[in-house]
Amino acid sequence: MTETSSFEELTPDILLRAYAMGIFPMSDGRDDPQIHWIDPRRRGVLPLDGFHLSRSLAKRIRSGCYRVTHDTAFDAVVEACAARDETWISHRIQGLYAQLHRLGFAHSIEVWAGQDLVGGVYGVTLGSAFFGESMFSRATDASKVALAFAVHRLRAGGFRLFDTQFLTPHLASLGGTEIPRAEYHRQLAEALAQPATFEPEGYSPSPVSVAGSVAASADASGRTQFSTQTS
Repeated sequence: MTETSSFEELTPDILLRAYAMGIFPMSDGRDDPQIHWIDPRRRGVLPLDGFHLSRSLAKRIRSGCYRVTHDTAFDAVVEACAARDETWISHRIQGLYAQLHRLGFAHSIEVWAGQDLVGGVYGVTLGSAFFGESMFSRATDASKVALAFAVHRLRAGGFRLFDTQFLTPHLASLGGTEIPRAEYHRQLAEALAQPATFEPEGYSPSPVSVAGSVAASADASGRTQFSTQTS
């Protein structure tokens, strides 16, 4: 479902209310002033307990060839995601995400090779839902590494839903799937009713712990522990 925004001034609050309703914004290009609201008939999701970490990706993560951070270069990640011949991230939408980031509702994972930003993913958080917006890669497996670290962090923080909006072959290879609109809205309602945090207390991910995070279980204290399965 697509509808052109009639709002002269779209605020972060309006954008958050749209996400809570299960719709998200897109534009037709960097300079497009219009925003179209999307509610797909089939929604892409990345099950947080079903992320597929291949042996080769686990090996690359464990090697430590990339340094991974979060929320240190949000604007640069969004800019890199938009730097394509065809993009839905207009300057207007990018500005709104920057505002959400300053308000604590939008976050990024950055992947570095030395001092160079080579990959990343960013999204919006509400309750225990993470709305993954876009990702980019300038080096081998960089976006996959970003997603692996994002899933690890979201699981540790108590998130229940990773919304990818659409399912691409890239996401499908990592365990992404499609669900009907009605099922998505059911899962969204459950996720919005539960708290979660992008900054779990005491959380300090390492390449080894992320590489072994295919399965998870919670101990008696409620802290999340990650197993070392890598299949």
